[in-house]
Amino acid sequence: MAKVAFIGLGVMGFPMAGHLKIKGGHDVTVYNRTAEKAAAWAEKFSGKSAPTPAEAAEEADFVFVCVGNDEDLRSVTSGESGALHGMKPGSVLIDNTTASAEVARELYAAAKQKGVDFIDAPVSGGQAGAENGALTVMCGGDEAVYERARPVIEAYARMVGLMGPAGSGQLTKMVNQICIAGLVQGLAEGLHFGKRAGLDIEKVVEVISKGAAGSWQMENRHKTMNAGKYDFGFAVDWMRKDLSIVLAEARRNGAKLPVTAVVDQFYGDVQAMGGNRWDTSSLLARLEK
Repeated sequence: MAKVAFIGLGVMGFPMAGHLKIKGGHDVTVYNRTAEKAAAWAEKFSGKSAPTPAEAAEEADFVFVCVGNDEDLRSVTSGESGALHGMKPGSVLIDNTTASAEVARELYAAAKQKGVDFIDAPVSGGQAGAENGALTVMCGGDEAVYERARPVIEAYARMVGLMGPAGSGQLTKMVNQICIAGLVQGLAEGLHFGKRAGLDIEKVVEVISKGAAGSWQMENRHKTMNAGKYDFGFAVDWMRKDLSIVLAEARRNGAKLPVTAVVDQFYGDVQAMGGNRWDTSSLLARLEK
């Protein structure tokens, strides 16, 4: 059993921290900007809460963070009352936020200055993956530190991998989002075409899902997409945040991402339709408006 802090109890962080307490058997203290949510977590999981990230991190062996973006991440780690101010030498800061590779490298350096280790560890699998403890975790950092952290991370994961030095986890998450963006648009267009052609979508998917066109998205989202329901997980607002990180990184490294850039604009159209909190499969709604 380790002493663990978890900072950020959103739709992902709340169940992830719960798995660290229940499945992992760790001593967990949480912090959330909204204190009521931290209190609710502590009551549900028989854990503890703290009034600041620094106080949550005191004496912790591992400090997890799962917040919204780069600035949120800087605030709760290196800002006033941030976790790094309370962490003990030799402890490990593990960031599950989907953020930039730049901020990952920045926090790696800041942690080292304080005698603390850092792993960037963004996740994939959405709210359902977090609730089921079945997330995919893409890590960047030092191998020895990763090996220390991996058994703790496994409490909420089905797959954990070290991708390379600091920032590599975030870069891998960007590849993940690039692939999803193009795949969902292709699925939306296929379903849209099939409906316009008068085909029975269930029969079509039953056949093509067993071939080269098959995907997790097709298997798990085609029914809800066909029904025009888009309340199943990762929100359009979050996807646009992630794609903005991807496109900024591509401008830095010279990668050409024409499809990703166009799909990002399509998600902007969905937002204009009022679909900010719809899930990412709502690209079909744009085609059918």
